[in-house]
Order: sequence, then structure tokens, then C-alpha cells
Amino acid sequence: MSTLTKIFIVFLLSISGLSAQDATGQDIIVKIENLSSNTGKVFVALYNSEDSFLGKGLKATFSTIENESCEVVFKNIPKGVYAISFYHDENENNKMDTNFLGIPKEDYGCSNNAKGFMGPPKWEDAKFEVSTKPITQTITL
Repeated sequence: MSTLTKIFIVFLLSISGLSAQDATGQDIIVKIENLSSNTGKVFVALYNSEDSFLGKGLKATFSTIENESCEVVFKNIPKGVYAISFYHDENENNKMDTNFLGIPKEDYGCSNNAKGFMGPPKWEDAKFEVSTKPITQTITL
């Protein structure tokens, strides 16, 4: 076998190995419905631990709104336990606005449609598992 053929075979094997590594996770599709308006944008965050929940997310993104709904996809997420939160940044100031008591003035929500009682939703109510199939989380206000 010539050197050129060996190099070509090694190249093909390395490309197929990289493709296999890229496909190890699942997609998490987040659908948010019944927002109060089409104004502004929606900030969506993905968390992978109770300690980080509602703080700094593992991944986060902004989405545009159409028909008072939006959809984001977190791609190639490894197996594990996760939760999602979002807020509707109507005035596009890149923060969740609250009143003087700290109660949100803009739409917000969490995976599993988890609701808080006298405070934010709990990790236990919002968490879900990613295993061998893509996950769709629909959050309805």
C-alpha cells in the first residue's frame, strides 16, 4: 500500500471519528407559548445543576418572538439532568425587570411549567432528564 493511500485512509478514519463524537448528545427544543406580546426578545437559559439554577446557565441565548411564541434549540446536550428558565425582555434592557418588592414585571417561566410559591420555582419541579432521545419542553404562560 502506498504512503498516499495510508494517509488517505487515516484521514477518512479521523473524520468519521470526529463525526461520531459530535453526535453523542441530544437536542433540547424549547417552545414558549402565550407571551404577553411580540415586543422585545426572550432570554432562555439551560442549567445542569441545582446550584447553578436561576443563576449563570450552562448555555443561554436570546430569541425573537413571533405570534407571541418563540422556539430555541440547545444542540448536542450530553445525557444528564437539566432545567430551563426564561424571561421576556419586553423593553430589551437585557435584564428581568421587577417591582420594588422584587416581583417580576415581565413574563418568565421554567421547564415543566414549574411555578414558585412565594418565590422562584424550585430545581426539583423544573428538572428533566436527557438520555437517548431529543427532548421538547413546551412552556405555556
